[in-house]
Amino acid sequence: MKLSITGVNHKTAPIEVREQLSFDPGALPGALGELKRRNGLQEGIILSTCNRTELAMCLDDQANSRELAEEFLCAARRVERNAIQPYLYQYDGDDAIRHLFRVAASLDSMVVGEPQILGQLKAAYAAAKANGTVVGLLDLVVTRAFSVAKRVRTETEIGSSAVSVSYVAVELARQIFGDLKRRKVMLVGAGKMSELAARHLRRAGADQIFVTNRTRDRAVEMAAMFEGRIVEYDRFRSALPEIDIVIASSGAPHFLLKKGDVQRVIDARKNRPMFLIDIAVPRNIDPEVNQIDNVFLYDIDDLQQVAEENMEGRRHVAVEAETIIEEEVVRMVARLKAREVTPTIVSIQQQLEALRVAELERAHGRLVSLTAEQREAIEVLTRGLIAKIAHGPISELRRLATQPDGFQSVEVIRKAFRLES
Repeated sequence: MKLSITGVNHKTAPIEVREQLSFDPGALPGALGELKRRNGLQEGIILSTCNRTELAMCLDDQANSRELAEEFLCAARRVERNAIQPYLYQYDGDDAIRHLFRVAASLDSMVVGEPQILGQLKAAYAAAKANGTVVGLLDLVVTRAFSVAKRVRTETEIGSSAVSVSYVAVELARQIFGDLKRRKVMLVGAGKMSELAARHLRRAGADQIFVTNRTRDRAVEMAAMFEGRIVEYDRFRSALPEIDIVIASSGAPHFLLKKGDVQRVIDARKNRPMFLIDIAVPRNIDPEVNQIDNVFLYDIDDLQQVAEENMEGRRHVAVEAETIIEEEVVRMVARLKAREVTPTIVSIQQQLEALRVAELERAHGRLVSLTAEQREAIEVLTRGLIAKIAHGPISELRRLATQPDGFQSVEVIRKAFRLES
């Protein structure tokens, strides 16, 4: 089997492409089921966030991982292959392990050190586990990625100044308006991203927070959490003329605010500036809104500039983290290689034990006069001899497993013991 990761992220694809390939959490079970039915696939996980969609897969050796991934994404997201091919990246083997570890440790995030990605990866893993698409090799690598991420956060300061995309959005609002006190803020969508934005807004001094959400219970919960006020979802547009800052992160599959909607709002505000931050994928706000005077719309890609500024102070910490990643990749690769020769080791042990038992049975007639203690002594003696005979080949197998071309020597040992390939 082989390990492979194929996908797009904020570095390789614009938001227009990423939103075409994103998977709603509710669609994951069906998508995982479809992925599982692909010929050649043994295990698979779908990680889909606002900044990336990746397929982590364990496949048969003869399977074409790139072709399988492209066919699945095109079918599942109903896109043409030539529309996504230029933006896809692929990692195999050791590189796939390294990439997964870096993603889990937030070294591949738009904002290095942000904590959200680890939770998103754990959620993707849980979904795959629940749907039976992660059971062996991939399970081992992903769970190790969780431990690696924990080690990076424990042994470096990468999390001490980490920020999420929602934090960057709030910082951008402060750059535009200065003091956020007396500014009215509306959160459209009450998911995790909105919750994080609300936390940062409160820390920044915002004391007038309005919350609207398709599910009212969640809006009530968040409004109570942050001493905010609820706006009914079907009437939130009529409340916008009083709002200075809108942070949209709803899971709606279509635009919630179009150019005409915002034009009416800005007219009602008598052209007072309005700041719109769209951190949803797919986007909640029509990009044409940017054409309106005194309206400032930023989507998730626009936040990259602020993220870069915030990352500058953490680059030396990232170098420390990368060193840890490399150490962990070496350990993981060695562990997987040792795992590959385990069946051979077990077969050798079983073969030698069978020979030992067979020889004792042949000599049974000459041993009947022995006492129980004498028979036990012979058992201990013969087991010890077998262990000593097996020790050399098994130690060599484990050593060879770590060598670049060790599999050829492993095959020689298998032939020497007449084991099937």
